[in-house]
Amino acid sequence: MAFKTLASFVSVLAALQVANGALVRRVTCADGSVTSNAACCALFPVIQDLQTNLFDGGECGEEVHESLRLTFHDAIGISPAIASRGQFGGGGADGSIALFEDIETNFHANNGVDEIIDEQRPLIQRHNLTTADFIQLAGAIGVSNCPGAPRLAVFVGRPDATQPAPDLTVPEPFDTVDSILQRFDDAGGFTPAEVVALLGSHTIAAADHVDPSIPGTPFDSTPELFDTQFFIETQLRGTLFPGTGGNQGEVESPLRGELRLQSDSELARDSRTACEWQSFVNNQAKLQSAFAAAFRKMTILGHDESSLIDCSDVVPTPPAPASSAHLPAGLTHNDVEQACASTPFPTLPTDPGPATTVAPVPPS
Repeated sequence: MAFKTLASFVSVLAALQVANGALVRRVTCADGSVTSNAACCALFPVIQDLQTNLFDGGECGEEVHESLRLTFHDAIGISPAIASRGQFGGGGADGSIALFEDIETNFHANNGVDEIIDEQRPLIQRHNLTTADFIQLAGAIGVSNCPGAPRLAVFVGRPDATQPAPDLTVPEPFDTVDSILQRFDDAGGFTPAEVVALLGSHTIAAADHVDPSIPGTPFDSTPELFDTQFFIETQLRGTLFPGTGGNQGEVESPLRGELRLQSDSELARDSRTACEWQSFVNNQAKLQSAFAAAFRKMTILGHDESSLIDCSDVVPTPPAPASSAHLPAGLTHNDVEQACASTPFPTLPTDPGPATTVAPVPPS
């Protein structure tokens, strides 16, 4: 009886080991890289090309910022509401912004994306990958160069667009909170919390065209780091420019050399989003997980995830966080404009030294 029990236990253990082996089965690609799906092997040469020839050997610089921006501008260009009226179908993460560059880069909200589209085009032509897949891959790989960033999802198998996305589907800096939240809800059912999480991308962003007189102006004091400073510094007291033209959609930041978008300023203070905004102030782990989840949702807009191949394990692990939450030098807790009614703004240390001056992001 004991022998039979032992034999049965051994059989169960063997079955579990086989099942576990199936769960962790790995594929070794021709170049020695390892992944969970053979279809993902084709991505390793693309990643090497991106890192060497677009991202300057793995920097978190201008091309990373712009590649991440392009993932959003391509994906958000979808509207089930418009499609349901029979006015326009398609859209989403389908590469249309590059495939129909002559149309979509003329949309006001897409001002400036032609530069990164043109930089990415030669790389796309060198590889057997749809434009739709390449744009999203480039954004995820670029972000992996930024200290503190999450490891983002990568899927392949998206077909390329056959028509351009509709205009007026990309939110702009001077849009109201109401219109921004409605647009995200229409595009993919994004909640206000998910909208705030996606705006975490502004931690490594800079503006060239909001105010053309000051190109390369970052949205926080650490544009080379994927950290929570963006959520801190948008909560500092600032002044809205009432004019139009170059200053439309811009709010004066108390930090010299930093630009704040009107939409970011208002989302940080709106009752629907203020507490979620503040929750990221000193919570790097939450920023990483929430941004990764929201990016995953965005990157497959217009597609059924079950029809795509998950190649997320090809993405390099980003460098560890290289900063901690702080108030910029020269400022104190009194400079914070409290907006969350239910929770006090966290107590943060202040950087020593003279008042912070933020350097522009160098051009490519």
